Parts: sequence; C-alpha cells; structure tokens
Amino acid sequence: MSKTLSLAQELIRLPSVTPKDGGCQDLIAARLTPLGFTATPLPFGAVSNLWLRRGNTAPLVVFAGHTDVVPTGPESGWISPPFAPEIRDGLLYGRGAADMKTSLAAFVTAIEDFISANPTAPGSIALLLTSDEEGPAVDGTARVVAWLRERGQTPDFCVVGEPTAVERLGDTIKNGRRGSLSGVLTVRGTQGHVAYPHLARNPIHEVAPALSELSQTIWDSAGEDFPATTFQVSNIHGGTGAGNVIPGELTLTFNFRFSTASSEASLRERTEALLTRHGLTFELHWELGAIPFLTPRGKLVQAVSATIKDVLGITPEVSTTGGTSDGRFLSTLCPEVVELGPRNASIHQLNECVAVADIAPLSRIYQGILQRLLDNGVRPPQGSDPKGRVS
Repeated sequence: MSKTLSLAQELIRLPSVTPKDGGCQDLIAARLTPLGFTATPLPFGAVSNLWLRRGNTAPLVVFAGHTDVVPTGPESGWISPPFAPEIRDGLLYGRGAADMKTSLAAFVTAIEDFISANPTAPGSIALLLTSDEEGPAVDGTARVVAWLRERGQTPDFCVVGEPTAVERLGDTIKNGRRGSLSGVLTVRGTQGHVAYPHLARNPIHEVAPALSELSQTIWDSAGEDFPATTFQVSNIHGGTGAGNVIPGELTLTFNFRFSTASSEASLRERTEALLTRHGLTFELHWELGAIPFLTPRGKLVQAVSATIKDVLGITPEVSTTGGTSDGRFLSTLCPEVVELGPRNASIHQLNECVAVADIAPLSRIYQGILQRLLDNGVRPPQGSDPKGRVS
C-alpha cells in the first residue's frame, strides 16, 4: 500500500461534515511539523483553519484544500459505511475520497518526498486548510486570506486540490472560475377570482414575456478562456394553492454564472432595465456569491501541464468550467492559482470513490510541480520520486 493511499484512508476515517474538521488538520500538522513547518491554527467561529509554512523566502508555493465534506446522505444507500474507507474493484470508497481527502494526502506525501530529495531547495512551501469550503465559506479561506494579507504573506503560486479530472486523472486543470450572481425576484399583481380576471392582475402572466426574454438574452460571448455568461431560473412559486384564485404575487429565484466579459453591475443593470421595460411591479434582491477569476497561462499553468505530461503522458485541457471554489478567495492575494485533483464524477454522491491507481501518481504530480517551481526546473523521473520510491 502506498503511503498516500494509507494517509487518504486515515483522513476518510475522520468524520468531518462541514464545518467540522474531525481532527484532519491535526493529523496533517503532525506529519509536517517534524519537517520544519510551523503550524498556525486559525479558528474563526465554528470553523477550523490551519496555516502550515516552511521557509521565509520567495517564491512561496501554497497547496490549498478543505478538510470538510458534505453530509453523507442516507447511509443505507452506501455499500460500505461512508467513514469506513474500503477498497473494492480498484476503487477507494468513502465520503471525501474524491472531494478532497485524497488530494490532501497527496499534498502531504508530495511535500515529504520533495523535502527528502531537496532539503535545501530555495523558496517556501505552505499548506492552507479550512473546514468551511462545503459550507457558507465565510469563516474559512476568505478569513485566512485576509489574515495573510495583514501580515504581508503573499503566495506566488497556489495549487488547489479540487477534483478537476473528467475522464482520467490529469485530463483537466482549472485556471479560473466563473462568477456567481443570484437574484430573488418578487413580482406584484392583484389577487382575485379566476372567473373575474378583469378585476385582478396575474403576476404569472405578466412575468412570462420578461422571463422569456431573460432566458434568450445573449449576455456576452464566449472567449478563449470562458464560456458565455448563462442565466438560469432555479425556483418559481406563485399561487395560494387554490385552483380558483389568481395569485397576488410571484417569487422567482435565478442565477447568473458569468465570465470576466460581464460584471456584477452590468448584469444587475440590464436585468432591472428589462423588467422595468416590461412594466412589472417588482422587488429584486441580489446576492453575489463569487467574482470570476482567471490565471494567465504563465509559469504555474505551464509547470502543472508539463508535470502532468511527464508523469502521465497526456496534455491537460485548461478550463474554467464548473462551480465556484475557494480559488476565488485565493486569487485576490495570489497572482497564479490552478486547481488540480482526481476525477470529479462521484463527488457529493452516495458511494463517493477515487481510483486507487490514481492516488500515487497524483502525489508525484504535486511533487513534480514543486520541483519545477522551487528547484530550477529539475524534476523526478517519470513514475517515481528521485529515489525511486512509490508515493
């Protein structure tokens, strides 16, 4: 059994449903502090955060991830208990196996092997951990980033261990994410009897043309780095429950996933102008969930892509698709942020799993990234670390 697989199993055994950490951060700190890392716990509210750093010189390379997991769902739907890691048919099962305890284990073993092979390498290495990525994400990475900024600790490169692979390990990396802007729209009408529609105003009828136009509007065009901005309705409710009553109001929830080609202000202004033009009486409450970010295809993207090519023999797609991640907070402090992790096919599902055959190579990829960024481009041989050991 590789040491990365063994550590991944240890982490999965620790129940850490958000915002609980379950002891994961203590386990990781115990592995890295003997190597010269200083551990700084940063609890905020019910959230556990940890900053581990070795070295005080530039460049500073940060591995970032979360120890919290989503709830298991009905345990009766799991073939084996979600916090009892089990290997079946070449897959490691357990809550957090893919999102993202395997990545955390691979971070640790990659760092261990890199330091063993390069004890005097220049620069600094850090690990940023939070237990608030799967929750509100208020007291987690965002707070740690603010803490780092106050102390002048600015990462040069950041690798986030989110599960990014689609069909096979290494086929996709993320160099950015779209922004998320949500709205709750309330349209006012006049309640009345369905037999006397002239005495009422039906907000469902009134919003329909505006909703049609919103759904067909081209907000911006797809570019080289981002798909076009999208508008989606997620919930709609109107009516009293009675079949003979015209409702007096309608409530609708929607979301924009937007690129850097649009802004929060432009989307709000265009939406409100459209609703006004349709003559609606409405209230609209906005919530910005994330701003878009993009890392240029510079040194970090090149280092990650080249290392994947060395270890796996494939060239990854560089993508900005998917939901939000803590990369949106890290990008406000770090100029280059890339996400790389195992396959994402089973995340948040019952019987979450990761291929055992992907675990040791993931550690070697993370180690290779460190080699390229901190050791003048010298890299370990394909398929092993510099001393031939299996991670």
